[in-house]
Amino acid sequence: MAYTGGPMTEAMYYVLLALMRPNHGYQLMQAIMEVSNGRVNMGPGTLYGVLSRMEKDGLISLAENDGRRKIYEITVEGEKALRTEYDRLQALIKDSAILDLGDGDE
Repeated sequence: MAYTGGPMTEAMYYVLLALMRPNHGYQLMQAIMEVSNGRVNMGPGTLYGVLSRMEKDGLISLAENDGRRKIYEITVEGEKALRTEYDRLQALIKDSAILDLGDGDE
């Protein structure tokens, strides 16, 4: 299913974040682990499935293929989608501020 601009999966979001700098598969897995502070540990099966889908959707592109490894980069459309998702997540956080106020029964 092609990406239509709706909420992203966590895997898509972290792959796009990690591709703010061109990277190959192993570097991507390391970058995702680092940027998520170890919370997201993406295996090769998930990573390459997400990369394939995102490449078909035009969110990323192949920057280099030396036959041994492929280096991917984010496209203009991918960066636009990432920033839209970031704004959506920020709005969710802002709306959730009500949780810090308690339930009012205290």
